[in-house]
This record gives sequence, structure tokens and C-alpha cells, in this order.
Amino acid sequence: MKRPDDKEITRLRHELFDDIEAGRIGLAEATRKMRKMLGMSQREYSEKILNIGFETLQAVETGHGNPTLKTLRAIGAPFGLDVGFVRKKR
Repeated sequence: MKRPDDKEITRLRHELFDDIEAGRIGLAEATRKMRKMLGMSQREYSEKILNIGFETLQAVETGHGNPTLKTLRAIGAPFGLDVGFVRKKR
């Protein structure tokens, strides 16, 4: 998988943050988009960046499993995201 250039990463990052804030995407899709921005496979991303098991990342990206708070923080950290309560839009 090829990593996008810096300009494209900036665009994708803004798009990701907008989609998360607006509630247009969930955890699985957001996690997948973050990984793809770096041009990495699930195995590379889980082991080299997140320091979590490959199977754990795979479960999150497919919407299966129940990630721990520690795992959620690991997933968000490379993009400056943290876990917390978010007010639902009405």
C-alpha cells in the first residue's frame, strides 16, 4: 500500500476529523482511514505504530470485538485523538 503525499495526507486528515466530529463515521472506518493515510498494512500499523496485536486491530477495523480503553487510546494517539464523551448532535 502506497503512502499518500503530504498534501493529500493533510486533506485526508481534515476530512477524517470533520467526519468524526459530524458523526458520519464510526470507530471501524476511522481506524481504517488513519491506517491507510500512513500507507500501512494492518500488521505493520498494529505492530510498528500502535503496539497492539494484529488481531485486535483487525477486530476493530471490521467492527467486531470490544476494544479496551487502552487500545482505543493507542488507536487515537498517532492522530492526536483521545477517548472521551462526545455530545450527540440533535
